[in-house]
Amino acid sequence: MLLSIQDLKVAFRLGKENGEQKRALAVKGVSFDIPENSTVALVGESGSGKSVTAMSILNLLPSNAERSGQIRFQGRDLLKASLRELQAMRGKEIACVFQDPMSSLNPVFTVAQQLMEPLITHLGLSPRQALARAEELLHEVGIPEPKRRLSAYPHEMSGGQQQRVMIAMALACEPKLLIADEPTTALDVTIQRQVMELMGRLKDKHRMSMLFISHDLGVVGEISDHVVVMRHGEIREAAPVADIFNAPRDAYTKALLACRPSLTENPARLMVIDDHIAGKSANMDHKAKDPDAPVVLEVTGLKKSFWLKQGVFGKREFQAVKGVNFKLRKGYTLGVVGESGSGKTTMGLTLLRLHEPTGGQVMFEGRDLLTMSGADWQQMRRRIQVVFQNPYASLNPRFTIAQTLREPMEIHGIGIDSADREARAVALLKKVGLDESAMAKYPHEFSGGQRQRIAIARCLTLQPEVLVLDESVSALDVSVQAQVLNLLKDLQDEFGLSYIFISHDLAVVKFISDEVLVMQNGDVVEQAATQALVSAPREEYTRRLLGAVPRGYQGPSA
Repeated sequence: MLLSIQDLKVAFRLGKENGEQKRALAVKGVSFDIPENSTVALVGESGSGKSVTAMSILNLLPSNAERSGQIRFQGRDLLKASLRELQAMRGKEIACVFQDPMSSLNPVFTVAQQLMEPLITHLGLSPRQALARAEELLHEVGIPEPKRRLSAYPHEMSGGQQQRVMIAMALACEPKLLIADEPTTALDVTIQRQVMELMGRLKDKHRMSMLFISHDLGVVGEISDHVVVMRHGEIREAAPVADIFNAPRDAYTKALLACRPSLTENPARLMVIDDHIAGKSANMDHKAKDPDAPVVLEVTGLKKSFWLKQGVFGKREFQAVKGVNFKLRKGYTLGVVGESGSGKTTMGLTLLRLHEPTGGQVMFEGRDLLTMSGADWQQMRRRIQVVFQNPYASLNPRFTIAQTLREPMEIHGIGIDSADREARAVALLKKVGLDESAMAKYPHEFSGGQRQRIAIARCLTLQPEVLVLDESVSALDVSVQAQVLNLLKDLQDEFGLSYIFISHDLAVVKFISDEVLVMQNGDVVEQAATQALVSAPREEYTRRLLGAVPRGYQGPSA
């Protein structure tokens, strides 16, 4: 057995209260094994303890963490290893790939410098040998023009390329165990597919084992041999991947499988974890769409170009959006899908004039939003709102939730007085599933899903008619994602809202959208009703996006 974890407990000291040390128990007696040349997946929602468990192996935890139990790696108990012994193992025998490559890669060092460091430190290679090996590693992880990329800095590479560099660094010393902590969560489905296939190939080539951490059972089903399901710091179920997907025993495992959007099923609502565990069925009632609903937004020939520096004095035009056309009806949802760099977010921000357009028209009630100025545009802005991808960055950390919700109403003169605005804010919080106690709190006191609900409530304070949702659920757990998607459908039914839903996940887009617009390199390559596009895509690019959506365990022949 390569790694064996027995009765692992991890507590965090939280300071003293009445002279007694307070502790929070994050991992409550976890036990599992990782055999040689196999992939074990740790699955669970945020806060389940899966990352704390994995980071305990090399003690990559904060200084207030206390560990007990046993973590035996090739017979050695790592809980008893000294810091020097652990440092010698990190990167050489056990390596890590983290979720966000930009926070893991040093922005002031080139790719070559960062790849050479473990080779020189652990393997004793000369700088010349390390540079040659670094180029080989970039080639191995599929980065084009590896020699040229050695001199690049992390910010000059795409997210998928950054993650490949992280994988190359992790594999530099050919470790026996690779810990991959949510390595594909922030990536496009196509890049996610490439990274998963790459990790699978490299695992087989180097005959290493992998501990793969994720909240998405669809991804886990395609890459793992054995699955350990965690919740609240405890293991709820552990079994071979086929058993987890074909015959799950625990109600929580069944709930995780049920709450994920699917390309093959058409539920009116998604199941959420607590309802599934309690044995409740999803409320299937939803408002039928009016086929003759009025068009609220008509976009014609929308274009956006950026001018990039070229040479000393020159510049060149980069066309990010090359003439987008669509109509959006009241109460309907238009899904916009594509890989990173396809222009979908730029298109959404341009029609909101957060980027000034290069050309085209955006007609709203017979008026072109792109030519409005002054007070007219200020009035229109309240009727078309945006929810961004990252709820951690889009809420002001210095504002309480009450201030966050009151500010837009004060700016646009909504409400009779401060008491009326306060009452409206409380009512909206209840609409998005939060109570009045949230008003006095700050954003950092909420989870990611709760923050996204607050961001949606902030938009609703202005009583908008159109919401642009830019990757608004992509950073959330599948269980929280299901809650937010159901919420969006409920709000649409109640207020007749129209959505432009921008995403790279076609399974999510299929669940919420009535029509889908597929973008590639700034162009619309396909546009159709959702069911027609999913069942019979015309373009090869659309078929590739659909083929990249994780489908979970498909059996040994898949």
